[in-house]
Amino acid sequence: MDQLLNYRSEFPILESTTYLINHSLGAMPRGVEERMAAFTRMWGERGIRSWGEGWWEMPLTVGNRLARIMGAPEGSVVMHPNVSVCQSLILSAFDLRGRRNKIVYEALNFPSVKYVYQRHAAEAGAEIVEVPSDDGIVVETQRMVEAIDERTLLVPISHVLFRSGYLQEVAAIVEKAHRVGALVVLDVYQSVGTVPFDLTALGVDFATGGSVKWLCGGPGAGFLYVRPDLVSRLAPAATGWAAHRDPFAFAETIEYAPDHHRFLNGTPVIPALYAAEPGYALIEEVGVPRIRERSIELTTELISLGEARGWRLRSPRAPEARGGSVIFDLPDADQVVRLLAERQILVDYRPGAGMRVGPHFFNTREEIATLVEAIDEIHAGLLARAGQAG
Repeated sequence: MDQLLNYRSEFPILESTTYLINHSLGAMPRGVEERMAAFTRMWGERGIRSWGEGWWEMPLTVGNRLARIMGAPEGSVVMHPNVSVCQSLILSAFDLRGRRNKIVYEALNFPSVKYVYQRHAAEAGAEIVEVPSDDGIVVETQRMVEAIDERTLLVPISHVLFRSGYLQEVAAIVEKAHRVGALVVLDVYQSVGTVPFDLTALGVDFATGGSVKWLCGGPGAGFLYVRPDLVSRLAPAATGWAAHRDPFAFAETIEYAPDHHRFLNGTPVIPALYAAEPGYALIEEVGVPRIRERSIELTTELISLGEARGWRLRSPRAPEARGGSVIFDLPDADQVVRLLAERQILVDYRPGAGMRVGPHFFNTREEIATLVEAIDEIHAGLLARAGQAG
C-alpha cells in the first residue's frame, strides 16, 4: 500500500491541502492541464477537421476507458454531461401507460435521480414505490426485493448511498427484478473508482454515473451503460442528431443507429471528455482492487478514532457493507466542516447525515490523524467559547 503514495505527486492540491473530499469532487490529476492544452491545440490548429479526427467519436472512445474499469464490453458505455440526462434518456425509452409501469427505488436514492422519476414518470401515469429506511443509513435488501413485482418496469437504485456510504446488495435485487421481468438501473456514481464491480457479472440492464468523484475526472463527463442485448429493443425519445444512423444526412426524421450511438443525443461536451481521461488512466493503472484495499484501511482507522471520541457513526461499520466514504454525526458538524476548511482540511457536511469524509488511494494515515486532531481542537475551542458566553 505504501507504493500508492508515489502517486501523490500526480495531484497538485495535496501540496497545500489535506484533501479528504473525493466522494464529492475528486482531486485533479496533474495531467489534466496537458489534456486541456491538447484540446485547445486541436481546436486552434485543426478547427472543423477536429470532428473527423477524433472529437465525434469521443463519447464512445472515452466510454471504452470506463468500460474496462467497470467490466463492461467495448462500445457499451456512452458519455453524457451528467446522470440526470442519462436517467431521463433511459426513462424516455419506455411506455409508462401500460400495466407494467411501476418504478421502485430506495428512499435514500440521490435526489437528482428521484426527481427524474417523480417528475416525468409519475406525470405519465407510472406508480412510484419508494422503499423506506428505518435508520437513514441502510435500506434492507429484503424490503427492496419484496417491493419488486410483476408490475415493476424499472428499478433505479444507487450502488452506494451518498448519505451513509452503504453498499447495496445489488445481486439479490437484480435476481428478483429479472425473475419478474423488470430492469435494473444502477447508479454507480459513489462506487466507480473505489469499489470493484463488474457490470457484466452483476447483470444490470443499465448503469449511470459520472467522473466528478472517485474517478478524479472532473465535471461534465457523465456516462451511460446499456446492456448490449437490449440495444435494438430501445428507442429513446430524449434523442438528437448524434443518435441518427447517418447524422450528417440531416434527415427530417430519426432513424436510430443500430449500436450504442442511438443513446447519444446532441453535440458532446468535448472539453470535459479531454479533462476526464487522465483520472481514468490513473484509476486503471492503480487498479480498483488496490484502491479498495487502501480505502478500507483508511476508513477503518477513521471509524476507530471517531468512535473513541463518541462521534455517532452514520455509515455501516462492516467494511464489506460500505463504499469509500464515512459519515459521522458529530456536534456542530456544519460549523466544524467550515472551520476545517479554514485550516486547509477539506471534508463536507450533508443535512440529515453529518460530516462526510472520503479518503482516496493517495491519502495517508497521517492525514486521517490530522483531521481527527483538528476536530478535537475545534471542539475544544467551541466548548471554551460557549463557556465564556455562559
